[in-house]
Amino acid sequence: MAGRGESSLNEEAGSALARLYDLDLEDDPGDLDLYLSLARRTGGPILELAVGTGRLAIPLADAGFDVTGVDIDPRMLERARVRAGTAGLDGRVHLVEADILGLDLASTGAFRLGFIALNSLLLLGDRAAQRDALRTLARHLAPGGLAVVDVWLPDVDDLSRFDGRIVFEYARLDPETGLTVTKAASAQHDPVSQQVTLTTLYEASRQGEAARRWVRVDKLRLVSADELQGFAEDVGLEVETLAGGYDLSPLGPTSDRAVLVARRP
Repeated sequence: MAGRGESSLNEEAGSALARLYDLDLEDDPGDLDLYLSLARRTGGPILELAVGTGRLAIPLADAGFDVTGVDIDPRMLERARVRAGTAGLDGRVHLVEADILGLDLASTGAFRLGFIALNSLLLLGDRAAQRDALRTLARHLAPGGLAVVDVWLPDVDDLSRFDGRIVFEYARLDPETGLTVTKAASAQHDPVSQQVTLTTLYEASRQGEAARRWVRVDKLRLVSADELQGFAEDVGLEVETLAGGYDLSPLGPTSDRAVLVARRP
């Protein structure tokens, strides 16, 4: 059990990293239109696993859909709750703090659309856990419901740079604190396990003042497009599309993403 001081520090660090996650996503990934289109096609309700701070759940709810979002990080969920409340969407956004592995919601089997967006599957550290996440998604869908999973496909040049070198990514103004945040990251790739250890360094300060540093370490397991399709088939989903982008264009040798759309029979 953590001591009082350590617990307080962890709470502060967790809140800061959740805020900085939103700052990272000032660069719009461009995936919202895909989920809006699929939501209009299937209807609600919608399930998002690894909902984070509600980047997708809130606009989907604002478009008229009931959304249940699940995440294990309470600080991320708190930001999502604030967003939902500010937008007057408390009644449409239902947030659950839980591990997505082994999840069994009361509404199992009721969702028309379920998804794991923007590389969240990669945060599950091994093949078995990644397959289980798709099993969770499939189990919660209604018959005919759609499952969507989106993962990054690094190329050889990307992987060659994952040798521990530190790369500067940006300097941005954090509108919530008024501080300038700089971000740098270092990645190391293990080709045997297909794991990437990603260490991210954030420093926040005013010009000329001492900076505060926040460090996040993630263990990612890369997934190939074929493997993603195999996960879906293993859990009983019928693959409708394995695309190379959010416009559902065909997957090709230069695609840097794999977007799986599969149906529960």
